[in-house]
Amino acid sequence: MSRPGPKIPPLSVTDAQRAVLERWVRRRTTAQALAQRSRIVSECAEGHSIMEVSRRLGVAPDTVRTWRRRFLERGLDGLCDEPRPGVPRKITDADVERVIVKTLEETPKNATHWSTRSMAAATGMSQSAISRIWRAFALAPHRTQTFKLSTDPLFIDKVRDVVGLYLDPPEKALVLCVDEKSQIQALDRSQPVLPMMPGVPERRSHDYVRAGTTTLFAALEVASGKVIGSLHRRHRAVEFKKFLAKLDKEVPAGLGVHLILDNYATHKTPAVRKWLLAHPRFHLHFTPTSSSWLNLVERWFAELTQKKLKRGVHRSVQALERDIRAWLADWNQDPRPFVWTKTADEILDKVAAYCHRISDSRH
Repeated sequence: MSRPGPKIPPLSVTDAQRAVLERWVRRRTTAQALAQRSRIVSECAEGHSIMEVSRRLGVAPDTVRTWRRRFLERGLDGLCDEPRPGVPRKITDADVERVIVKTLEETPKNATHWSTRSMAAATGMSQSAISRIWRAFALAPHRTQTFKLSTDPLFIDKVRDVVGLYLDPPEKALVLCVDEKSQIQALDRSQPVLPMMPGVPERRSHDYVRAGTTTLFAALEVASGKVIGSLHRRHRAVEFKKFLAKLDKEVPAGLGVHLILDNYATHKTPAVRKWLLAHPRFHLHFTPTSSSWLNLVERWFAELTQKKLKRGVHRSVQALERDIRAWLADWNQDPRPFVWTKTADEILDKVAAYCHRISDSRH
């Protein structure tokens, strides 16, 4: 039986210290490292254990211990980085703050974002100095990312439902991730593709000739990674009903069928509902709106796109469909399941933390 470790001294903060910590967390110009340390101290001051703070903030327990100890020893000063030896700095903290504030809160009058040259001209500093400051504070004005938070009122319930099927599937049942990859184009390059040579990559013309489109209906078996697929020229409830009939034929009769799919209108038509009533072993589980990342078959579609479709050349829809069927058959000879690892609580905690950061940035 292991002995309990030494008791750690309690951590408390004064009202003045708490105000400073909150300002460091909320201020947009605060370095991310300092903001993270402030969150650690604030969480510890509320009585949370080191492991709980580590889990809530997504940092290592040793990191929590380090900044907890530094605050106990030196107060707020212990959270700041110590000055390093060397040549005296030519750029002061005020200069650094001016660049950061300008980067985060202003835009140049003749552009949508700053460059190192435009910021250097606006602040009177060198381009290399601007570059070093941006790297130090992980600022990249030239980069953007897209996001969309689901507004589904049943978001939490649907996440728990779908993730529960991944991590704890029901007995005597098959869990299938279902979706359609619609409008797959048969593209032929306007000129012949030049093959790869030593020192020269494969080359292809930027323009292409469209030969038509097809739609792939696919069902990924979560347990084994096997995929049941069907190709149709149109994307309607009629085709989806035919695909359900194919699943009913290929899945052994003694098993229940749980389908994970999105909220597309063709999945909810009266004809589909009538078919489901006649086949009670089928159970539908819908992902939240704007949450296709929750459906594992999307990961399989990415494999198909990257390895077969993106650089493929097809002069007809028939040739495209032959290639897709051949790739699908090859996949099913040695299927590889995609393993889901995050629990529903971990996903919801991460979404909540992201929403909290967005809310703080607006104040």
